[in-house]
Amino acid sequence: MSESTHHSHKKLYIAIFFALAFLTGVELVIPGLPNVAKILKDTALIALALGKAFLVAYFFMHLNEEKGWLKFIAAIPISAGLYAVVLILESMFR
Repeated sequence: MSESTHHSHKKLYIAIFFALAFLTGVELVIPGLPNVAKILKDTALIALALGKAFLVAYFFMHLNEEKGWLKFIAAIPISAGLYAVVLILESMFR
């Protein structure tokens, strides 16, 4: 019974660290790309930032170990943000 049920997440955290470092490197390269429309650069940077935020929340905030309803509660602010983006875009193109 003295056997520990705790297992190390060290390899996973190291892999996530390198994924975040890679995504940050890509974010640094994107603004300097020639002959790419500003809207595409902006969209790529936003997508990368959202991807990094997902990785941090899912692994470092341990949302991957939570029950489904708690994941749903965590997704509510994301839906509010998407709603805000839709409203802003709608007002820009009115």
